[in-house]
Amino acid sequence: MRTRGWGGSVPASDEEAVARILSATRQSIDERGEHVSLADVARTLNVTRQTIYHYFASTDELLQATAQDATADFMDHLATALRGIKDPATAMLEGVFLVLERLPKDPYIGLMLRAPRNAAFAEQVTLTNDTVRVLGRSILDRLDVDWSAFPPSALEDILQIVLRTLQSFILSPPTGGSTELRRLLGVWIGPAVAALQRNPAATIQPD
Repeated sequence: MRTRGWGGSVPASDEEAVARILSATRQSIDERGEHVSLADVARTLNVTRQTIYHYFASTDELLQATAQDATADFMDHLATALRGIKDPATAMLEGVFLVLERLPKDPYIGLMLRAPRNAAFAEQVTLTNDTVRVLGRSILDRLDVDWSAFPPSALEDILQIVLRTLQSFILSPPTGGSTELRRLLGVWIGPAVAALQRNPAATIQPD
């Protein structure tokens, strides 16, 4: 662990250093918005940028780690809100609806869903980073749904439905408010989830 800087209060371990870096990044995001730089975080901690690079290889890696850490509380809220909903389509609809409702108020979910800054389309939503898949998988895992009724391949299909639905509505939000959003999610998600549950083809092996 690097031992210089830190405003005279050196972390006792690498774990503490990482926790303090993530906390400082959240503080910088709260103060400056999503376009915070690694230099901003370093100044907050009174360390050099090289010290931050010792723990995170790039600004994007730091922001993704911060976003994942910061959204843990929201995932707990999501689990509470969806508790007791056992119908797969209803649970999926409500889970995606809550994420989309939270997004304008929560810069950290936005950071999880956006492409890296050095990507060709830096402000677009991406499905390719692992952190986004963690978000989608967290939605599935926190539902009170018996997924054993679905073929194994269906869960990956459902994850893709979650991520692509989020992508579509984030890039082009619907007009009409919450009522219209919930209606459209029902049109998209309900039939798709029902079809996956009914179709046993993925579990049938040829003789």
